[in-house]
Amino acid sequence: MPAPEIAAASPSYNAESPKIPAVFNVLSFGAVGDGIADDTQAFKLAWDMACQNDLAVLLVPSGYSFMLLSTIFTGPCKNNLVLQIDGTIMPPDGPDSWPRNSSKRQWLVFYRINGMSMQGGGLIDGRGEKWWNLPCKPHKGISGTTQPGPCDSPVAIRFFVSSNLTVKGLQIRNSPQFHFRFDACHDVHVESLSIKAPAQSPNTDGIHIENTNNVQIYNSVISNGDDCVSIGAGCFNVDIKNVTCGPSHGISIGSLGFHNSRACVSNISVSESVIKQSDNGLRIKTWQGGSGSVSNVAFHNIHMDAVRNPIIIDQYYCLTKNCSNQTSAVQVKDIVYSNIKGTYDVRSPSMNFACSDSVPCTNLTLTEVELLPAQGQTRANPFCWNAYGTVQILTTPLVYCLLEDIPQAFKQNYVDSC
Repeated sequence: MPAPEIAAASPSYNAESPKIPAVFNVLSFGAVGDGIADDTQAFKLAWDMACQNDLAVLLVPSGYSFMLLSTIFTGPCKNNLVLQIDGTIMPPDGPDSWPRNSSKRQWLVFYRINGMSMQGGGLIDGRGEKWWNLPCKPHKGISGTTQPGPCDSPVAIRFFVSSNLTVKGLQIRNSPQFHFRFDACHDVHVESLSIKAPAQSPNTDGIHIENTNNVQIYNSVISNGDDCVSIGAGCFNVDIKNVTCGPSHGISIGSLGFHNSRACVSNISVSESVIKQSDNGLRIKTWQGGSGSVSNVAFHNIHMDAVRNPIIIDQYYCLTKNCSNQTSAVQVKDIVYSNIKGTYDVRSPSMNFACSDSVPCTNLTLTEVELLPAQGQTRANPFCWNAYGTVQILTTPLVYCLLEDIPQAFKQNYVDSC
């Protein structure tokens, strides 16, 4: 193969810096871009070259479709690396086309990257349908039953142990499992994404974060078969604003405390957003037996459209019928719901606070919550169990079930492990 050509960037790459970055076009490294040939090696070569250059652009040009196998793009790289995706990137078509020696749990992984921007007007097509139709997937059987067989399905895009990341402007469709996942990252800015998968596609969370902090998720539209945004253990300082979700399972904190684990989540803000035709709206879910806490969470200016479970805290989260009661739990405290308005599906209460018998939810605050039944249906009363809080401005429907005085024994005996 002849030596790849390195081009000077167009002016659009030079908006703020006096230095013109080098552009590494994957076509110059042997990529074919017909959607059939394996272009993995060409992308790896282009990545290695761009990674070694200060102020570089790795270009995925428009008008081409590139098929990549499961791959890890490794850093650290020099500063100001831009992955400009203007064309289409796709994986092999389903589990039968996946190489046997490749991980079926992940597709494209970015590891130990600092100061990278993934951007462009292109498409990441996860080709997830054949993965969703594996016999093991719960939607395939009667009443959510599953059948034996392999079930691993790849996350489309995963950032791991990385920092100072920007993901902006892309379309991503039909991931086999989560569309984006951020693990052990910090300083993450996500903006203007379009994420779309069918409502019945299993486990296709739009954006999942775990052990990740200082996160901004702004101005995006997410429609999928699971959580629009899911926030796992070890996350703090997360700001979600102007996000439209639905159909989906809403915006979720959790599930936390699985297998008696410790989970800490704090300083979460969700505002100026819309959730529509979704199974859940704003959800906090924890397993029994865990420890730690969810604290300082604010949901503000949220519009609901025909949402089942618009506001829900579930400390009895369980995926089987054999979950036994346990004494320990992840505490949920200092949660504010303000200006939450719209309509709900009355198959479930508009507000559901199901808190642990031994570790109650405390300092819940409701103000300007107005949720009306969709299509003129009969209202379902809010539900509370061991939930302590206040209603600052009267809600619709009225909430009379919150408790006021936290038991003194709990104040004295409970130790927050976060």
